[in-house]
Amino acid sequence: MKRLEVRSKIWLEVAGEPLLGEGRERLLRLIEQEGSISAAARAMAIPYRKAWSYLENMEKKLGFALVERHKGGARGGRTTLTAEARSLLVGFDELKNGVQAFVDDRFGEVFGDKTGDRQ
Repeated sequence: MKRLEVRSKIWLEVAGEPLLGEGRERLLRLIEQEGSISAAARAMAIPYRKAWSYLENMEKKLGFALVERHKGGARGGRTTLTAEARSLLVGFDELKNGVQAFVDDRFGEVFGDKTGDRQ
């Protein structure tokens, strides 16, 4: 028998509308890594306008800023995540890890050795 695996997806919603999931999480992490919204959008192969729209929408739903723009000199400015955005990502990571641990445990209970992990 081929090995069975379980996958789960977690996202946050506000009033039934998506706030934070895989794509928007990736956008925030890339902004922090790349130092700009445009570089993050390029890395995701999405238009800058779409990336900005995601940010604007999340900030409106949350009621706080997710990014800070720092004006720069000759090398240009930089965009970083706010402390609130970093805190949101930490909480999202904790939630995902906890849910995944639960899903993995439950999967083992339901499917036992059908996972292909024979001891």
